[in-house]
Amino acid sequence: MKEKVSLVSLGCSKNLVDSEMMLGILEEGNFELTADESQASYIIINTCGFIEAAKEESIETILQKAQYKKTGI
Repeated sequence: MKEKVSLVSLGCSKNLVDSEMMLGILEEGNFELTADESQASYIIINTCGFIEAAKEESIETILQKAQYKKTGI
């Protein structure tokens, strides 16, 4: 069974290209892509920290997505 992965891309168009490359690699591997973050085993957040507003958006998104974190072993 493939593990599910969700990816959030923030920032510039270069980040979007990087995210698309990561999605391709994940899809070729043993992962299933999902937009439903509550079903994902992993949530990857590709962030940008070039300007202050981007840093704030990144931190806010990370904290928001942390709600899906499950207790590990």
